[in-house]
Amino acid sequence: MALFGSLGNYKNFGLLIIRVGLGIMFIYHGYPLLIGGIKMWERLGGSTKYVGIHFLPVMWGLLAALVETVGGFLLIIGLAFRPVCLLLVINLVVAALSHFGKGEGLDGAAHAIEDAIMFAGLLFVGPGRYSVDRK
Repeated sequence: MALFGSLGNYKNFGLLIIRVGLGIMFIYHGYPLLIGGIKMWERLGGSTKYVGIHFLPVMWGLLAALVETVGGFLLIIGLAFRPVCLLLVINLVVAALSHFGKGEGLDGAAHAIEDAIMFAGLLFVGPGRYSVDRK
């Protein structure tokens, strides 16, 4: 369609919209986990049992909360973009497996799977022109 034909010229702006939108939402969801303290981190880190990790749940929970919160900010500005995407994919795979492990099925895991797919794709695409990582 001629109406949308020139939108291909704005791929970098589209990547910016994706980065900012996802970054804000991950800060929104991650910050309460980060300030939740040791009990929250232990509960969150306990999800690693679904991937066979049964030690140091508090540490894993804190790291997961940091990845979501700080990773969300780094997404927005486009700094360390690919490493952040990789860490978020790992976080989201554990989250999806946790939902399956709790018996919630695909309905419970869908959001984590969708985000993991998005970050896996962004890992290859990169942050775009409007980022601190721009080359």
